Amino acid sequence: MKKGTAIALGVVLCLVLFLIVNRKTEDAPPMPAPSGEPAGQNGKIINVQNERQALYAFVKTRMTGPFGVFTNFKETDEAKEAATGHEVLSESASLQMREDARSKRKEEFARHWALAQQTFDLKRGFSYRYSPKQQKKYPLNAAVDDLRVIRALAEAAKAFDEPAYAKEAEKYGKRFYETNVKDGRLYDFYDETYGITNKFVTLCYIDLRTLGMLPAPDASRQALLDNMKSLIAKGYLSDAFPFYETRFDYEKNAYTSEGINMVESLLTVLHLAEAGEPAPASIRYIKDHVKAGTLYGRYTKEGTPATQVQSTAIYAITAMIGSEIGDASLYQDSIQRMNAYQVKDEGSPLNGGFGDVASGQAYSFDNLMALLAYTY
Repeated sequence: MKKGTAIALGVVLCLVLFLIVNRKTEDAPPMPAPSGEPAGQNGKIINVQNERQALYAFVKTRMTGPFGVFTNFKETDEAKEAATGHEVLSESASLQMREDARSKRKEEFARHWALAQQTFDLKRGFSYRYSPKQQKKYPLNAAVDDLRVIRALAEAAKAFDEPAYAKEAEKYGKRFYETNVKDGRLYDFYDETYGITNKFVTLCYIDLRTLGMLPAPDASRQALLDNMKSLIAKGYLSDAFPFYETRFDYEKNAYTSEGINMVESLLTVLHLAEAGEPAPASIRYIKDHVKAGTLYGRYTKEGTPATQVQSTAIYAITAMIGSEIGDASLYQDSIQRMNAYQVKDEGSPLNGGFGDVASGQAYSFDNLMALLAYTY
């Protein structure tokens, strides 16, 4: 792979991932446990057991192969720039691990973690993508997914009272800090072939809660958090459309956005909510538009919808935001909106899942985010 190709792959990764650290740390303290209980209470307030069981069965029996959860239910030749078909993503593995930990499925977590290591682990990170047909493990990680793996391990350590997982969270957290953090800044990916990072950060990759768990010296970790919070805050668009720019280019010292992807901006709001710092205008906007069922996939920076398409993942994320801020009504409204997309047709191969029956497509991100939302 040439250097230019590696950079191009990294840009593609950042643009399409939702469609379907260099310091010594000998003095680092032990990685703290994640805050909050392993599973939320909202799912007990509204009865989602049937939907949850049907989705779990769909993912386990129809969306999963020998290497993990398929990127898309519909098979392809796996030769595109972006992951397709029965390729597998570290994104999917990390979401599945978090869902296992929050659901306290100890044996399932152990099995999925072992498979994730076998499929994605590199010397310096977790490959963001593996193609069984091409027998190709891509030599790039994705910061947001590595961080989610680390959080899943920390959550499992608490859920199962298993110190070994805490040690692994610390081990991989240290590795991540050495590759994807430089000078108090987070970078989207690390290219194992060339030993380089990209030159920017995608704002939705800034998982503040997990960054705060990394095994780094206190002052260094706090500097990283302060820098990343400031970067998010300066990327705020407006109170009229209270969401965020897509990425920040460190070399150009500028934000860039090709329109606003709502899944990405909502993930940024979720990360702020987990840190106890969501913008009040964002919460008001989300509550109003979830209630009305008018959250769309893409917008202009001024807040004009650029599509009428909605998605399962949008409402899964707003449900998580509702749980994090203690807003039961937002959680319930979001889950009800999300459940409206669930396939309930015993004659369909997508029965129980979230996808498009006509085209036969169902994406791992939508289905696993929905499954995770049920645990909040």
